[in-house]
Amino acid sequence: MEINQINDIRKGYFEAIEDGKEAGKMTYTWAGDSKFIIDHTEVNEGFNGKGVGKKLVMKAVEYARNNNLKIIPLCPFAKSVFDKTEEIRDVLFS
Repeated sequence: MEINQINDIRKGYFEAIEDGKEAGKMTYTWAGDSKFIIDHTEVNEGFNGKGVGKKLVMKAVEYARNNNLKIIPLCPFAKSVFDKTEEIRDVLFS
C-alpha cells in the first residue's frame, strides 16, 4: 500500500493507494504554521478491516515528527487511534 501526501497552504490530505485504487483518504486543515487538524478519515468499501485508516494516521504522525509539528485530531477515528496508541501522543497538541 502506498500513501501519498498532497499539501497546500491551508489544507491537505493523505491518500492510500492499493493496486491503483484509492483505499482511503484522510484530510487535514492547517491551524497556523506548527500544527494541523485531522478533520476526516474515510476508508473506501472493499478496504475495510485492512488497517487503512490507521496507516493514514501513522503517516500523519511521521510527517508531524519529521517537521516538528503538532496534530489536533478532531476526526473521531483519528482521535480513537491516538487514544489507543500511547507511543504517538508526542505529536498531540495540548
